[in-house]
Amino acid sequence: MPKIAVKKLDERAVLPTYGSEFAAGADLYAVTDGDVEFAPGETKFIHTGLALEIPEGYAGLIYARSGLACKRSLAPANKVGVVDSDYRGEVMVALHNHSNTVQKIASGERIAQLVIAPFLKVEYEQAEELGNTVRGEGGFGSTGTK
Repeated sequence: MPKIAVKKLDERAVLPTYGSEFAAGADLYAVTDGDVEFAPGETKFIHTGLALEIPEGYAGLIYARSGLACKRSLAPANKVGVVDSDYRGEVMVALHNHSNTVQKIASGERIAQLVIAPFLKVEYEQAEELGNTVRGEGGFGSTGTK
């Protein structure tokens, strides 16, 4: 299994952990001074107390934890956070309260999940024409609903 170097920036920080044997995402934990309350529609940056050394050619993708998002309406404000391989600062999670009620998290609570994924770096080249496909310019439901 590949290894990612993780630096604890806070003694309370918890290294990412997998919730099951075949989980794709590793849980990220909140490092806070007590409970953090979120008013309806409010976004707050939550510390993890961790910095990562992600290898070149990979990115850390921060996704919602399904239970937190579906049961308590707390999910990353930017939908998917991206941690680049050259970033060495603290990993933060911008949590947003999508509900109509006050929500809160506690220090040490699992707040998001981190997936390490390879990506392709490409060179963008301007073109006058693009190749044709059957779909063409159809988008946003153009392939049907069933």
